[in-house]
Amino acid sequence: MTQASDAVVLDRQRPASWRDFLELTKPRVVALMMLTAVIGMLLARPGVPGWTVFVFGNLGIACLAAAAAVVNHVVDHKIDTIMARTRKRPVATGRVSTSDALVFALTLALAGMLVLVWQVNALTAWLTLASLVGYAGVYTLFLKRATPQNIVIGGIAGAMPPLLGWTAVTGQVEGHALLLVLIIFAWTPPHFWALAIHRKEEYAQAKIPMLPVTHGNRYTELHILLYTLVLLAASLLPYATGMSGGIYLIGALVLGLRFLHYAIKLLRGDDRRVALATFKYSITYLMALFVVLLVDHFVFF
Repeated sequence: MTQASDAVVLDRQRPASWRDFLELTKPRVVALMMLTAVIGMLLARPGVPGWTVFVFGNLGIACLAAAAAVVNHVVDHKIDTIMARTRKRPVATGRVSTSDALVFALTLALAGMLVLVWQVNALTAWLTLASLVGYAGVYTLFLKRATPQNIVIGGIAGAMPPLLGWTAVTGQVEGHALLLVLIIFAWTPPHFWALAIHRKEEYAQAKIPMLPVTHGNRYTELHILLYTLVLLAASLLPYATGMSGGIYLIGALVLGLRFLHYAIKLLRGDDRRVALATFKYSITYLMALFVVLLVDHFVFF
């Protein structure tokens, strides 16, 4: 056997630990989602929201986001065994059974719903549950395997956290909150397609119809460029609508033009290393953009 297969066998023999269950929740992904949810809370009204809404709102949203991540591990466990970056995941290796993972997901989801309904508001609870169903059900179960536009159509579920944070504070859906959703929605395709170019062979082996697999790199790189332009335009809407001021405008332009530089470089060079660099920058971009928006808010409110 190869060293890789030996490692997988050893993983299967090792009993599950709390770290395995933590890994099921995709903590890094959830952390990025929670950053945007927190910023949605802080932007919803002048000043800082009450501690009850802040603490319990984030706790409930985090529990439901984690539950969706666990379901994703269960649904994709066979695919995960094929791809190098996922073959050591707890369900893929068998360290955590699918039944235990589903019980864990259900527990997280129920806890999240209870916290949101009891301590925050019903609107936030049901919107968060809808996001869970959209990601774990509609996207993971169906869209991911059905169409190369899976990321575009399913992106709305992953774009919801700032709206959830906003409604936790206000109890209602408002236009400026939807602008934040639009920004993440436009950001999602270039973010994931850059990774898909870098991991094209693995997606092809797993028979997942990601855009580079079905239409080739050049077509995907052109669409990354187009969506980056859409993202740049969307990122300027908070300033155009009076939601933010000059600090945000400068930050959005600098960050967006840097993203555009990556997209153009990728289209010109068709280099997997550039694709990976674009993917990594996209994460920095989103975090920095929302932080700048937050700084602008507290400077001018």
